[in-house]
Amino acid sequence: MPIDRRRVLVQAAALGGAAALAGCARGTSAHPLHWHMVTAWPGASPGFGTGARRLAQWIETASNGRLRVTVHGGFERVAPFGVFDAVASGEAQMGHSAAHYWQARAPAAVFFATVPFGLTAQEMSGWLYQGGGLALWRELYAGFGLVPFPAGNTGMQTAGWYNREITSTSDLVGLKIRMPGLGGEVMRSLGAVPVHVDGSQIYTALKSGALDAAEWVAPFHDAALGLHRVAKYCYYPGWHEPGTSLECIVNKTAYEALPEDLQTIVSLACRASNEDVLADFSSRNATAAVALRRDHGALFRLFPGTVLDALRSASETVVANLAAADPFAARVHDSYRAWRKGARAWQGLSDVTYLQAGS
Repeated sequence: MPIDRRRVLVQAAALGGAAALAGCARGTSAHPLHWHMVTAWPGASPGFGTGARRLAQWIETASNGRLRVTVHGGFERVAPFGVFDAVASGEAQMGHSAAHYWQARAPAAVFFATVPFGLTAQEMSGWLYQGGGLALWRELYAGFGLVPFPAGNTGMQTAGWYNREITSTSDLVGLKIRMPGLGGEVMRSLGAVPVHVDGSQIYTALKSGALDAAEWVAPFHDAALGLHRVAKYCYYPGWHEPGTSLECIVNKTAYEALPEDLQTIVSLACRASNEDVLADFSSRNATAAVALRRDHGALFRLFPGTVLDALRSASETVVANLAAADPFAARVHDSYRAWRKGARAWQGLSDVTYLQAGS
């Protein structure tokens, strides 16, 4: 039977076009995928913005350029608190933020960032990766069309800079403090007055007396804002944020459209970032704490035991009330508490006694 050469050429062209489209969908060096990552931080902010940029670079490098990610700092493409909706809607394929920003949308989200007297960075990693935390997180976010990944941790923070010493809980009464979230609710329950102040305005508010105290992050970031110049005492420990996890959120449809190897690259890059950001914070805070004491005369103060006891008791009430008001948050709270109980028992035998030994 004679061959219809024209028909064969048309079919070949069609197959070639289909193959090219398939290659674009999967991402090839000739036709790379191009994603956008919106973030809740300024692009150059240490630890936060720089961590997001390193994550994007690792994805591109590990994929040999098949998946390229352009990072947008806060307000460059969307407002910082618009990250969640932008990724859920598909306006951007990725986001970099912290889960407690979305408490109003999903009360349980706070557990995947931090809660007062919650998990340390080491304990958080254990719960997320080995204790069922990440599975719960993904179940929660699936309802919004998102896939979350742990992508960094601040480690232990400090409790903030104060213009006066705190010797008892009575010193908290009427204290105007910048402390958002659940930590602010705890302080309010003890008589303090939480004041909403943007990070860029903390220095001026402390200097003018509009604030009596303010928490930001820890020594490195606090020194960058100059808080040691307008408040005398830095209190610790950071009971309100003992190990704040950062998140990379990915649009579920975009993620599931990736071939398996690119999904794995995204997942492993986030896991590497989880460790990298914590190492960055740990190193910079250690150096900054020494410099603040030695060069600037900053006074670091441990909260009195009676104050810490009151903060812990109030924290348990605030967190329990949050869990009681939302069925999914109650499930997460149960998992979180069970893991913390076991982790603390081991920490008491390991890290705590090791540090107390003066090593």
